[in-house]
Amino acid sequence: MSKKIIHGLYDDDDVLLKGVKALREKGVHIKEVYTPFPVHGLDKAMGLKDTRIAVAAFIYGVIGLSFAMLMMNYMMIVDWPQNIGGKPSFTFWKNLPAFVPIMFECTVLFAGHLMVITFLAKNGMYPGRPAMNPDPRTTDDLFMVEIENADVSVAKQIFEETGAIEIHEKESTDAQH
Repeated sequence: MSKKIIHGLYDDDDVLLKGVKALREKGVHIKEVYTPFPVHGLDKAMGLKDTRIAVAAFIYGVIGLSFAMLMMNYMMIVDWPQNIGGKPSFTFWKNLPAFVPIMFECTVLFAGHLMVITFLAKNGMYPGRPAMNPDPRTTDDLFMVEIENADVSVAKQIFEETGAIEIHEKESTDAQH
């Protein structure tokens, strides 16, 4: 099955936002926007849902805190209890102030690493995957809006009206259909 793909290239992020808003007002579905840096307000202009990464970060932090508490309890209380510096030994709760830095570090370590792994897995970014960027200039200084299966004349007109510096149209075959 063949699809029409239209690319509109912009050279300014404010002009890009204006173009995205105009496309959405006309009911044109935007497949993807490629930018060389994060553009403030682009997610709202595209109508994307809010991310749930904060919930994932909290859960991953709790996992890290739990791991730290279990690890320290096993190492310092169960496996090899020691009286260090006159601190009361053989109980986790009496030694808790000494364990706070380790608990904090494990919380941050788990939250940070697991959020990165979640991000990469969710976006299908793994080693060996070919680049999905249709125009390498969007990694340097250009912004691109990608539209799929839209009315070509309407999309081109909106791109021209909103200041796109280049407009490209191509046919793509989808191997999945």
